[in-house]
Amino acid sequence: MTGIITTSVPRSGSVLPVTVARDLTSHVSRLDLTAFRNYAALRLNVGASPVILTGANGAGKTNLLEALSFFAPGRGIRKAPLPEVARLSGGVSASGWAVAAQVAGPDGLVSLGTGLEARSKGGATRRVVRINGEPARGQAAFAEHVSVVWLTPDMDRLFMEGGSARRQFVDRMVYGFDAEHARRLATYEQAMRGRQRLLRDNVGDSAWLAAEEETMAATGVALAAARREVVARLDAAISEEEGLREAPFPIVRLVFDGEVESWLDDGPALEAEDRLRATLAGRRARDGEAGRALHGAHRSDLVVRHRGKEMAAALCSTGEQKALLIAIILAHARLLGMARGAAPIILLDEVAAHLDEGRRVALAERILALGAQAWLTGTDTRLFEAFDGQAQRFEVSSGSVRQI
Repeated sequence: MTGIITTSVPRSGSVLPVTVARDLTSHVSRLDLTAFRNYAALRLNVGASPVILTGANGAGKTNLLEALSFFAPGRGIRKAPLPEVARLSGGVSASGWAVAAQVAGPDGLVSLGTGLEARSKGGATRRVVRINGEPARGQAAFAEHVSVVWLTPDMDRLFMEGGSARRQFVDRMVYGFDAEHARRLATYEQAMRGRQRLLRDNVGDSAWLAAEEETMAATGVALAAARREVVARLDAAISEEEGLREAPFPIVRLVFDGEVESWLDDGPALEAEDRLRATLAGRRARDGEAGRALHGAHRSDLVVRHRGKEMAAALCSTGEQKALLIAIILAHARLLGMARGAAPIILLDEVAAHLDEGRRVALAERILALGAQAWLTGTDTRLFEAFDGQAQRFEVSSGSVRQI
């Protein structure tokens, strides 16, 4: 496949990189866990093909996916506080935990590691990130070697919940194209909280408020531009299937909509920054009374519709909503594969159980066509028959994993 070399982009620039000629392949070849959830210690060697994990509920299947999700920005698929991830034994939690992976890529094997470790015996803990044994600045550094996307049962109500969950969903998709998006989001949220504290405490320092609003304007417009672009590319990728009479998953219409996005439609990014800065300055009294900022990038939302039925996703059946989510995840994986030259690691927790046989076959075909190392969990091995010998199968039982 044609590969991509990415560089930093301007704060309001495109998040999709320029294509250069380079052959790339990437997959996890080894996963090591130490004091992680129900695993005291585990070493799992795997190949590049899809990985199927079966076993009883509570055996530790999802824990393996969670471990892999820590190689993406954030707190993993469960969003758990980091100390809670440590193994619990005899009612006592381990002082820390560690996840390491060997990633086979174009430059050979790269060692990635992260975890929670004590600064000193009995002291505070800290999150660590290492690449080839050397400390890295943060999780964003992993993006040079691997990208990870996922779909879990907790996301089944995505279309029924508030906009915050959908913004987080979109942000995770943007991370795959622009790892700096996570830093800009953190900066924006910190400035927003700082501004609100000033308003709450009635600190009449206009220069201080202006500084926080300047940060919100600059980073907020960059966030909006990145989200809008990735969602538009996803919508276009999904639309390519519209002409197929028997598309296995619903055709989705996606729009990322909000006040800041509308300003970007009307003019350049710098003008949108000026408008947001002025709006924030003019609404200080109102925001102080409301206890929150009523304007900004944190107010936008992902609008999802079932294109065939012209129906809002929230009004679709539970099964249709699941199929819509899968359609989005697969389109995202395909776009990442085109941009990076290799498909991302795809984590699918208990997905097959909610699909009929036709869609299970279609899901397997899509994953294999992507050339992705997907990790799928389920309680019944029969749910994965569509992979027909083209996947690795493992049985998970009480913190141990056995290839079958």
